[in-house]
This record gives sequence, structure tokens and C-alpha cells, in this order.
Amino acid sequence: MPPPTPPLVTPSLLLTLIFAIALAASVLTKLWLASRQMRHVAAHRDAVPALFADRISLAAHHKAADYTIAKTRFGLLGLAIGTATLLGWTLLGGLDLLNASLLDASLLDALGGGMWQQLALVAAFALISGLIDLPASYYQTFVLEQRFGFNKMTPGLWLADLLKGTAMGALVGLPILAVILWLMGSAGQWWWLWAWAFWVGFNLLLMVIYPAFIAPLFNKFQPLEDESLKARVQALMQRCGFAAKGLFVMDGSRRSAHANAYFTGFGASKRVVFFDTLLQKLNGGEVEAVLAHELGHFKHKHIIKRMLGLFGLTLLGFALLGWLSQQGWFYTGLGVTPNLNIPGLPGSSPNDALALLLFMLVIPVFSSFVSPLMAQSSRKHEFEADAYAVQQTRAADLQSALLKLYEDNASTLTPDPVYVRYYYSHPPAVERIRHMQQLAHD
Repeated sequence: MPPPTPPLVTPSLLLTLIFAIALAASVLTKLWLASRQMRHVAAHRDAVPALFADRISLAAHHKAADYTIAKTRFGLLGLAIGTATLLGWTLLGGLDLLNASLLDASLLDALGGGMWQQLALVAAFALISGLIDLPASYYQTFVLEQRFGFNKMTPGLWLADLLKGTAMGALVGLPILAVILWLMGSAGQWWWLWAWAFWVGFNLLLMVIYPAFIAPLFNKFQPLEDESLKARVQALMQRCGFAAKGLFVMDGSRRSAHANAYFTGFGASKRVVFFDTLLQKLNGGEVEAVLAHELGHFKHKHIIKRMLGLFGLTLLGFALLGWLSQQGWFYTGLGVTPNLNIPGLPGSSPNDALALLLFMLVIPVFSSFVSPLMAQSSRKHEFEADAYAVQQTRAADLQSALLKLYEDNASTLTPDPVYVRYYYSHPPAVERIRHMQQLAHD
């Protein structure tokens, strides 16, 4: 009796094909969208939209168009580098080579094997990935942002931020990684549920400690000293039933000319933070309107809804990882030879770090196709927050603040509609202003 004929398409080969097709589709979609955006913005560069003609100068409109096109073109370079890097790590064998190097007998003995080898693998991967991204980060800050007058950083400050961020990532990230890997190896088939619970707990803790202990490592936060503005803001928060631990001004101008305001913290640790650049550009009524918009997100429970949505998706992700980590074709289909994982056998090592890295590398390729749904939900939330702000403050102040921020941040007023639907988390200015005008007439 002849031996059975092996299948023409193995699970490993099937995964390779699916991954390659998904990656090609994602890259081609992004290239198409970027080309649409650049053509559309360039075609409308020489005329300010009629809705804004009396408030936005042609020079400002030109700057916004040029800045948008330059950022989009730079994004294409980032897309090319990111795609090449992803293929290098996976199908071309980069991660397999790195793992094999760390499994070298002498190095494995030095590390002690097991957990230390896995931590070394993830740390080495993160270090190499960071070095690959470093030139693009430098170019974006000191060439692209500098060209349009937004960069305020010095090379020394940029380097200090990089070193502090790396140190913080190691001090916080490695212990968390160690716990996740320990759970993967010790908590049985339901490890992914325990790991998810740990991840959720850590993120909730981070929301509490970030404002007081982590953010001050990178920026200075001073109490809001403008008594008139403080009284106005506190009255607004009292009307809205919102309590915050404090009102702070952040030295955003040390790094960028971009302006913003945000809430940070969780529970009793919530605080309101204004960029100093925002207070320099907006009057009291406009600042109040921007804050009312942010309060609208809390009033409609957008923050909680987004957190719950994120936690739900993460639970699905951990469950999927729990299954994939046990499938040999998951490794071989993505260009990695699984470790020999026999407890007690010298030279063997778990596959948990490999599974985690592979999953983190490939999941963005597939999740990119659901990003339009997430963007649509975010834009809906922004409309709701605008509506709340119009109820609590003057619509004219919110419109004026919005246009000032669009102008100062060089945000284009004429984005491509398809690009907007795929990427934009905030509605474009035209849609937001018309929505506010409609609210005022209702």
C-alpha cells in the first residue's frame, strides 16, 4: 500500500499565504489612501473653503496643505520601512536568527535559560526595533516639524526624553513582561485569562499613578495661576458635576508649538491639564468651550466605553494568543523555528516569548482593516462632545477655538473624504462647524 500523499497546502503554508495577502492588501490600501489624500489636499490648496474664508488666511491654508502633504509623504516612507522591517522579522527569518543567537549554548548558560532567555529575546527585539525607528523619529522632529515651525526641542532634550523613555520602559515593562511570561508557562491552559486580568489591573493602576509620578519626569506641571480663568473653569466643572484634583499648566512649548488640553488620571486622581501654548492662543471663553468639549466625553461616558471596548478586544487577543501559542504552524508559518520545549532537558527553552512577539508583529496587519469602524465610533463621540459643549458654553467660542487650533496646528481644512472615513478619529472642521451651526438652529 503506497504511503499517503502529503497535503499540497499545509497549515503553515496557508498561514504564510494569508499573512502575505493581508500584508499586501493593507499596504496597497494605505498607499491608495495616502495618494488620494495628497491629491485632494493639493487640488484644494489655492482656495480657502467658503465656510472659513473670513477667518482663515490663504497663507495659513497653504501652510496646512503643505504640512499635510509633507506628513503624508513621510508616512509613506515610514510605511515602506515598517513593511520591510516586518518581513525581515518574520518571513525573512530575522526573529528566528535572533532567537537562535540567544539560544547559543554559551549565552544560554550565562543567562540561565528559561525566563532569562525569554526576557533577553524581548529586550533585544525592542532594542533593535527602537534603533531602526530612531532615524525616522529624529527626522520627523528636527526636519519635518522644524520646517513648519513646530519643533521647539533641542537635540539634548530629545536625547534626554529618549533615554528616560527607554529607562522607564525597562523598569516598568520588564517586570510586567516577566509576570505575563510566568503566567504563560505556569498557569495552565487558562493562563490567558489570568494574564488579561493582570494587564487590566495594571492599566487601571497606571491611570492613577501616571499623572503624579510618570508625567512629571518629562514635563513640568504648574497650578493654573490665572484667577479669572480658574474661576471660569471651576464654575463650568461645577455646572457639569465634574470634580478634578487640580488645574495644571504643562510646559508643552518646550517641545512643540502644537496646542492641546486634556484630562488625565482616574477616579479621585483626575486632573485637568492645559498646554501653555493653548492658553497663549485662546481667550477665556474659548478655553472654557474646549474644556466643555472634554467634559462632554465624560458626561457621555466615552472614556469608560472606550476602556471597556479596549479591555474586551484585549481579552479576545489574549484568548487567541493562548490558542495560537500551542500551534506549531503559527511559528513555522511566520518564519520561526519553535524552540525545543521539554522541561528538564538541557538546552530546551519555552516558546512563550516567541509567541508573544509574533502575535504583536502580525496582529496590526489584520486589525488595520477594522480601524475604519473604530474611527467612525470616535467621530461619533466627538460630535456628541461638541453638542454637549454647545449646551454648556457659547457655540461661537467653540467654533472660534476649533479654527484657531486647526490654524495653529496646520491641520488641513480640505482632507480627502475617503481618507477621513478610514483614519480620522475627529471629524474634519467643515463637518464639525456645520454640526454646531445646525445645533444652534434647532
